[in-house]
Amino acid sequence: MTSTGFLYSNGMIFYPPDTPPISTFLESNPGAYTTTRTHNNTASLLFWDRHLQRLSNSVKILLTSNPQFLFKSLNSTINPLLTPPPPPNPMWESTIKSLVNETVNKVLPVALRETRNEGEELAVTALVTGNTENLSEVKGNVYEALDVHVHVGSHVPHVFGVKGNGARVAVVGPGRDIAEAKYSDWVRLRKSLEKLRPPSVTELLLSKDGDRILEGCVTNFFVVCRKDDRNEKYLGVNENTFPYEVQTAPIGDGVLPGVIRQLVIEVCLSKGIPFREVAPSWSEHEFWQEAFITSSLRIIQRVEKIQVPSSWQSLELKALKEISWEEKQFEEDPGMITALIQKEIMEKAGL
Repeated sequence: MTSTGFLYSNGMIFYPPDTPPISTFLESNPGAYTTTRTHNNTASLLFWDRHLQRLSNSVKILLTSNPQFLFKSLNSTINPLLTPPPPPNPMWESTIKSLVNETVNKVLPVALRETRNEGEELAVTALVTGNTENLSEVKGNVYEALDVHVHVGSHVPHVFGVKGNGARVAVVGPGRDIAEAKYSDWVRLRKSLEKLRPPSVTELLLSKDGDRILEGCVTNFFVVCRKDDRNEKYLGVNENTFPYEVQTAPIGDGVLPGVIRQLVIEVCLSKGIPFREVAPSWSEHEFWQEAFITSSLRIIQRVEKIQVPSSWQSLELKALKEISWEEKQFEEDPGMITALIQKEIMEKAGL
């Protein structure tokens, strides 16, 4: 995505070059957010209904358990932790979705009119933040204390399957707090991991113990794991015996319920591909045949190399040059399972 774009905030539309980069904007404003992109030459928003639902869930989680990540105190005398927000009423979820859609509809047509570059789509980020100045005036309708901001920037879609387009990932940090909600403060926190990013690595993975891999900083992580150590080839998905299974960490371990993550699960179930929600274990990496990461901007990107510290304690040294790594390299071409899942998800996107 480019560093500038269009922003609807506080009742105004900001144009380039006055629009901050999306990372800067998220770091400066608390709240729950979701990011997707347009599809089919900007004809539609990719899985938008699912994103709205996840955004609504994130707002509810922060509202009820961690309001400090949702509310921006415009008045320093008001502390959202000392002034708990009222509970959401039965209509709050649909109202939040309506507010977000209304805001998107104000800025997206402008971005579509102003940016029509060949081969580009638009990345759309909706942020729902709380306004503590309005909090004291709210009587049951908590959505009246919420503000919606929408950032739109150009995005060049990842081309699946092209050699050299694989992800290079490294396990560098612990899992995050409140992982079931997508909130902007994580954008700031993940910066501390950047000092441990090895050269050429394109995504950082999280783990609590250096063995069980949870997710990426901005992606979910999957492996296609051989069930035993026999040297077997792939069998067709309709065969009774299938020696591989897809693995990804369960939500309960502390991972984001990604939109594409859920679609991968649905595809596996519909196609008879064995699937298990278990954190992929580095100690079993010799059984890994394929690996891929997912996000709404990348959809699916195969992993070509993964790096894990030889000693998890070495990360405490906080010096990249002092860390030694173990590596696993995957085939240059996407594996059969990864390619099948990608194909099915893109067909769903077309619908």
